[in-house]
Amino acid sequence: MTILSEIAGRSLRLPSAQTRDLVVEHDLPATMDDGVVLLADRYVARDAAPGSLPTVLVRTPYGRRGFFGFVYGRLIAERGFQVVVQSVRGTFGSGGVFRPFDERADGLATLRWLQAQPWCDGPIGMIGSSYMGLTQWAVAADGALGALAPSITASQFHGQAYGGGSISLDTALSWTLIIAAQERRLAPLRLIFGLRRKLPKAFDEVALGEVDALIAGEPVEFFREWFEVAAPDDPYWRTRDFSADVAGVSAPVQLVGGWQDIFLPWLLEDYVALRRAGRTTQLIVGPWAHTSTPLLARSTREGLAWLRAHLLGDRRLLDEAPVRIWVGGAREWRALEQWPPPEARPWRLHLRAGGALSEAAPGGGAAGGGAAGGGAAGDAGEAASTRFTYDPAHPTPSLGGPVLLAREPVTDNAPLEARDDVLVFTGEPLARAVEAIGPVQADVHVRTSSPFADVFVRICDVDPSGRSTNVCDALIRLDDAAPPLAADGSRHVSFALWPTAHRFAAGHRVRVLVAGGAHPRYARNAGTGEPPQAATRLVAVEHELLHDGGHPSAVVLSVL
Repeated sequence: MTILSEIAGRSLRLPSAQTRDLVVEHDLPATMDDGVVLLADRYVARDAAPGSLPTVLVRTPYGRRGFFGFVYGRLIAERGFQVVVQSVRGTFGSGGVFRPFDERADGLATLRWLQAQPWCDGPIGMIGSSYMGLTQWAVAADGALGALAPSITASQFHGQAYGGGSISLDTALSWTLIIAAQERRLAPLRLIFGLRRKLPKAFDEVALGEVDALIAGEPVEFFREWFEVAAPDDPYWRTRDFSADVAGVSAPVQLVGGWQDIFLPWLLEDYVALRRAGRTTQLIVGPWAHTSTPLLARSTREGLAWLRAHLLGDRRLLDEAPVRIWVGGAREWRALEQWPPPEARPWRLHLRAGGALSEAAPGGGAAGGGAAGGGAAGDAGEAASTRFTYDPAHPTPSLGGPVLLAREPVTDNAPLEARDDVLVFTGEPLARAVEAIGPVQADVHVRTSSPFADVFVRICDVDPSGRSTNVCDALIRLDDAAPPLAADGSRHVSFALWPTAHRFAAGHRVRVLVAGGAHPRYARNAGTGEPPQAATRLVAVEHELLHDGGHPSAVVLSVL
């Protein structure tokens, strides 16, 4: 283990270990308020006096040994802490039934248990990514913690789970498969087989209510429950939403995310809530997807530095920048005072007839302040709309973008742009570079043959060779209640895309794609209004994107 620890520490670029001689106490029992017993492993230096080291708590559904025990247990304990890695309810020997995201009561009971241990005397910190980050938010407002380092996560998971009103199908099914397979015999082989063979078949099912059995071999109760509790104000999600407490968190919080991570928009909301409340916080966002290996290295390294600074008073490893972001296109790290940068201003690009993209509004107006060269004034004779058909029987595929297991989230969009169910709008080559850093908005006017339809919008960077790579995107689901119909039958659809930090170089062009879906990243819209778990048929939907003077469809970036 000493050799492996050395190799891993160097690979992750962690500071040198203070000791390799650890004691690992397995299966420590902690009794929850309802009598259920959860199990934990404790990692501590052999020569540490009781209570002499700050405690770091990690609560995980993925097992307290193996990979997660090694990274968050051993590697952190070797560097000046004692670490307790606990398996959450219903996983890896801990009692009870696994109830995804419902972690507040058990988290608080675990903190009380820790504080009662003779070897825990002093500040308690928490660290971990994704679900392990949610377990931190579940108890963050309690006041018992000295520092938190959640990464690629958010204080509420509803936004990610129901992306724009649709189910984030690829992510939901992939995670369900992981949970179902991880404790079974030959788990790695089951997982590989499921991802390669079972998931694609499940994606093709019209009704989604029983696809869990296709991938897991048996019904998965929590997956089926999600179809019945889709509303954010459902009691299910209210007990699992910790966002209202974020501003009241007194412990210093470091947030690490990725521009192509599934939780990015909501992680940034948490940062803004902390900053507005005057809390001690740091934000780091890099060019990563949820499972990017460099993200694991950076978040572990930065989280360790954050915990050392606030639990041990040692700031030598800490990056003191309040905000540090990776700027795509420029391929460089940038320090900011806050997010979003207050000096950013909106840059409105209008979707025009013939696939043009222009600062000039249709009808001859202009908007956007001339950030990088403009475009021709509107032509009163140009077409007022552009049409396409979305056929859920042959759904527009997702290509790149944020999904749970994405390895190459940024990719060449040529296959997508060649489809007849995707509209493409491209600007002229930029006269000078433009840095888009901040929120991004889609603001479009549409008519659809069914009130039940989706609108997917993506922004791409097109280099001089013609290669078009995705920068940010999002989807919104329409229904018979929202958004409302105008007198002419159109609907004004305005929604946020993933925030971004990207430099469009001089000579590059900005491109906008509009489609009726992105499957299987988002569950396809059947076009009928039937609930996705019980859909019986698929209906093609005609989309008409309006871009005349009365319906100025556009995207809005924040530019410096």
